[in-house]
Amino acid sequence: MLHLWGRLSSINVRKVVWAAQELGITVQRTDAGGQFGIVREAAYLQRNPNGLVPLIEDDETGVRLWESNPIVRYLCAQYSMGDLYPEALPERFAAEQWMDWQQTTLNPAGRDAFVQWIRTPAAQRNDALIAASVAATEPLLALLDAHLARQPFMAGDRFTMADIPVGCEIHRWWGLPQARGAHPHLEQWYNTVSSRPGARGLLDQPLS
Repeated sequence: MLHLWGRLSSINVRKVVWAAQELGITVQRTDAGGQFGIVREAAYLQRNPNGLVPLIEDDETGVRLWESNPIVRYLCAQYSMGDLYPEALPERFAAEQWMDWQQTTLNPAGRDAFVQWIRTPAAQRNDALIAASVAATEPLLALLDAHLARQPFMAGDRFTMADIPVGCEIHRWWGLPQARGAHPHLEQWYNTVSSRPGARGLLDQPLS
């Protein structure tokens, strides 16, 4: 049993749930963060002093972790070594590279547009923030499109842990009510990964 704290409206929680579903891990999830609270309570902060979601506790191994991409890495290494977690170092670190890029580059670029469109009342939206976010994100999508023109998945010829965070990010960006550029290779890749059984209940849901 994997205990997970976090609400499904969080992109970072969706990553963990997707990984767990790919691996066939039973998850006991507690809604936390946002309107659900919990994350500032003393008992939670003892487990996760960062006070954010997600947080996992793995009953089988006794491991407790927070931060979404390390959790995805851990689950794939523990339960899918050599498959979702590549064993060969060139493939493994290609996967690591794209996971870090999602968190440090792609996510910050798109954050303002997401917050303005989805979590800000229409009367209070800042169009300049949306425009700046689009201007920052579109070149990154073009970079992804060029990368996926050369290979079918983020780390190479097969689905790995790297496709999970990037897939969640593209789901969030393409779910915004705005025009988007044409990125055919990225679209083909996203259609492939979002149709996986492990993505059900996640990438087929509206943003909130």
